[in-house]
Amino acid sequence: MIATAVNLEEALRDPASVFATPEDVASHAGLTREQKIEILRLWEYDAAQAEVATEEGMPGGNDDLLRRILLEQHALLRRRVERT
Repeated sequence: MIATAVNLEEALRDPASVFATPEDVASHAGLTREQKIEILRLWEYDAAQAEVATEEGMPGGNDDLLRRILLEQHALLRRRVERT
């Protein structure tokens, strides 16, 4: 896989503006595992806020996004534990 350059600063500020999916973050060869986890944690926070807003009647939100973010985080964290 060829890694394309990522604006890490932007990815840490607004992950959805840099990556189309959480899976794209997890599979990006140009990021360390720690960077991937941090980006996904920030995206998790944003997605959780969006879910709260949706529950309060605001439009938008992606019901599946938070679940997908959490699955990718879990996989990355599990790999880190297995290597120790």
